[in-house]
Amino acid sequence: MRRSYINCFAMILIVSLAPLSFAQVSTSPSNSSSPITIDDDQMGGWYMYFWSWSQKDKSKKQGKSGQGKFGFQGDVQYRNWNVAGDLEQLLLRGGFTYQPSKTRSKFTLGYAHITTGEFGDGTDKTTENRIYQEALVPHKLGTRVFLTHRYRYEQRFTDAEKTRTRFRYALFMNIPFNQKNLKQGAIYLALYDEVFINGERDIGGGKEVLFFDRNRAYGALGYSLTDSLRTQFGYMQQTTNAWNKGQLQLSLHQAW
Repeated sequence: MRRSYINCFAMILIVSLAPLSFAQVSTSPSNSSSPITIDDDQMGGWYMYFWSWSQKDKSKKQGKSGQGKFGFQGDVQYRNWNVAGDLEQLLLRGGFTYQPSKTRSKFTLGYAHITTGEFGDGTDKTTENRIYQEALVPHKLGTRVFLTHRYRYEQRFTDAEKTRTRFRYALFMNIPFNQKNLKQGAIYLALYDEVFINGERDIGGGKEVLFFDRNRAYGALGYSLTDSLRTQFGYMQQTTNAWNKGQLQLSLHQAW
């Protein structure tokens, strides 16, 4: 069983990274309807807060069968083309969640609003409204490896383009060093890889994009401040059809 999980993980990474080997340069980046020029060598900075809340499970105390739990989750992300000051994106996202009884999987229906800034000294901004559906499927490998599969389907609305869809798959891995869980005091390695696939190539105005949109590969060191509050600092390499750029990331993760 353990070998099958390892083989599955290796296959997922290969599939996620494979598009990079044949990706072509697109005349239109995925977040804009017109070409942009950025400095690939300039380090970016992303600062993020993720939160979630869910109902307490009282069914066991009351001697009842589980009915599932409703909740909310969301995030605020301030992304910069440089370490700070040159706005790349301000992303506000939130959704309703449902976790069926007797399972750790969670399903989300949500909405996001994204403001994208122009690279460099320009002040032009574009906005995007997004509806998304998501499934989180966590499981444990051995005694210390915590994995989560995230499947997300997005419907994207902008003024300059047709309504677009996008498919996303991410594999998250947390590995604590000093204890066997991620509760208070845990020092852990956080890794993830996420691949984005466009649902359509025609985005309107005679413009097209490739089916491969981007890939994000991430590594960080994390620390659990409490049982429900963790922080991470790391590095993410984002590869699109038009550019390849590194980002420093500082994030806070809170659950109630």
